[in-house]
Amino acid sequence: MGIFKKTKSNTLTAAELSGLWLQYMGDSMAICVYKYFLNIVENNEIKPILEFALRLSESHITKIPEFLHSANYQFPIGFTENDVNVNAPRLFSDQFLLFYSYIMTIHGLTAYSLAITNSERQDIQNYFFECAESSKELFQKIDEVAKKHPKFKSVPSVPPVRGEKFIESPGFVSNLVGDKRPLNSSEISTLFFNSTKTGFVQSISLAFSQVAECEEVRNFMLKNVKLAKTDVESFDSILQQDNLPIPEKWETEITESTVSPFSDKLIMYHAGFLVHAALTYYGASLGSSFRSDLLLNYSRVFAHAMEAGARSYNIMVKHKWLEKQPEAIDRKSLMKDS
Repeated sequence: MGIFKKTKSNTLTAAELSGLWLQYMGDSMAICVYKYFLNIVENNEIKPILEFALRLSESHITKIPEFLHSANYQFPIGFTENDVNVNAPRLFSDQFLLFYSYIMTIHGLTAYSLAITNSERQDIQNYFFECAESSKELFQKIDEVAKKHPKFKSVPSVPPVRGEKFIESPGFVSNLVGDKRPLNSSEISTLFFNSTKTGFVQSISLAFSQVAECEEVRNFMLKNVKLAKTDVESFDSILQQDNLPIPEKWETEITESTVSPFSDKLIMYHAGFLVHAALTYYGASLGSSFRSDLLLNYSRVFAHAMEAGARSYNIMVKHKWLEKQPEAIDRKSLMKDS
């Protein structure tokens, strides 16, 4: 007897539907973003990476409707040419276009891994495996070029240790005050990556705050900049206490343009996506940190992301920018109607 019950070849579980739906939304957004990027990029090493990223997203939104239609689901509207102005002036430097691709490809690889393990149908598993493989290729192309740019810093190293060592004191997790042990490799890694990814949120929110048309969206982005800046500084200060390097900042890679390349709908969806990704990473970091000061810090930044997530959700619902995913049958409503 198999692990899963037998299902019809054209049915979708909630997990499969969610993975396909969210990928369609994300890739339709990416198509808009990369079309604009390709209209402003000048660097001959970065341009082929952007072209490759665009081709991947375009191939995905061709395949996903086939899966959804075969199971009698509509695919979302997502984002269209109405959500992008490819002729808008340059808002980002070429280096930032590479940095954007680096961060978003990391998010894509994480999402594909989850989608593979949550899918029961082999054809859908294979599809997400293909997405992961092509994204791996994209990531390696980005990494190869990024190594030539000084703003891309490596995660700090730690010295090798000879012989076995064991934790000898419960102070390993309870030293909130007084002397603190040095950061271990897991804690260094999560602090560095969270500083990098939250710095990305700070920079792109700054760019969006300059160009958003709706005052409510501009105010949201300005609040996002302040929260992200506070969170980045909290990560960096902990790294610096152990004399470790911190990631570069990217605000200087945003131009003075006030003409938006994107609709406010796309801007808010993008912000909401990054907030929910941050919640995932902060939650994982809590589980791999053993110093009490780190646990408290991650609790604070998690609360900031929750606040931003709630505000972004309310704005998108208010302006009818958030499409509803297929959901369970509303039994209570049926009982009332009967």
